[in-house]
Amino acid sequence: MEAIEILRGGLNGLAEYLSLHVITCLVPALFIAGAISAFASQAAILKYFGPQAKKPVAYSVGSVSGAILAVCSCTVLPLFGGIYKRGAGLGPAIAFLFSGPAINILAIVYTANILGYELGIARAVGAISFAVCIGLIMAFIFRKEEVKKAQAQAFTLVEADPNGKKPWQYAIFFGTLIAILITAASKYWIPFGILGSVLGITLWRWFTGDEIKEWMKETLYFLKRILPWLLIGVFIAGILGKVIPPTAMATYMGGNTIFANFVASIGGALMYIATLTEVPIIKTFMNLGMGKGPALALLLAGPALSLPSMLALRGIIGTKKMLVYVALVVAAATITGLIYGSIA
Repeated sequence: MEAIEILRGGLNGLAEYLSLHVITCLVPALFIAGAISAFASQAAILKYFGPQAKKPVAYSVGSVSGAILAVCSCTVLPLFGGIYKRGAGLGPAIAFLFSGPAINILAIVYTANILGYELGIARAVGAISFAVCIGLIMAFIFRKEEVKKAQAQAFTLVEADPNGKKPWQYAIFFGTLIAILITAASKYWIPFGILGSVLGITLWRWFTGDEIKEWMKETLYFLKRILPWLLIGVFIAGILGKVIPPTAMATYMGGNTIFANFVASIGGALMYIATLTEVPIIKTFMNLGMGKGPALALLLAGPALSLPSMLALRGIIGTKKMLVYVALVVAAATITGLIYGSIA
């Protein structure tokens, strides 16, 4: 294969990502992350996600709160960064990071309709279990850092509402931002325009110029920290898509061996898969001979990870935590796929 063709694959992948995902998904997510960092009640974050929060509450909220968001592994990163920077514990934040793209309602229903209800249910159960288990393991491995974080927060005076706004005003503000993300990702442009008008009125009536500047400052922080690495990763992923033959993955993922499930997990971890597109991709692979176990492994690892998201995640939590998280996702997907494939 000529070098020009390989380079073109990277550029095409980059162009597709910029046109299809940055405006409709990533930009709204960055604004939400900035809003969380600037305005979200730190007391509420610490109550539900903090290192000292009750584990049943923290991990339950973290593992299911992404169900309403139709986001991919890259779009969820700014949201994760927002709650983590605001004081969320590593474990609950990781649970949210994994669950966001893995268990959104649209993806689960779509999986059940196209690949069968058995696989749809297995994906939902596996994703929620993954989110909790991986979050707990991450919190345990890095428990010394979490203890220091909890001790620092114990001496931090948290104001209930430093900006003097009512809870219902924040509810409308954040609800509008989330609705904008959902409608933009779904390309429902008329509701998107209406919601944009609602947001403009909300900002005009309830927020000062300084508050809006602080919001833009925090949004820019996440933009600089996440977007460059995402674009580099998307370019590399596009090159890999040209180098690896389309039928190679299905060939190596036939049957239900440990190797087949591991290859499916690794393949899912490296590929960039936009939300919902994983279902037709896996349907094609299954038609080419992929086993049910590797299919589930790819369903679990693919939406939660990608090479671009790994690089961007490194900028938020550091190289060591990123590598441990990736290893846990790949291992859990491999084991789960192997178990499911043996009983399906």
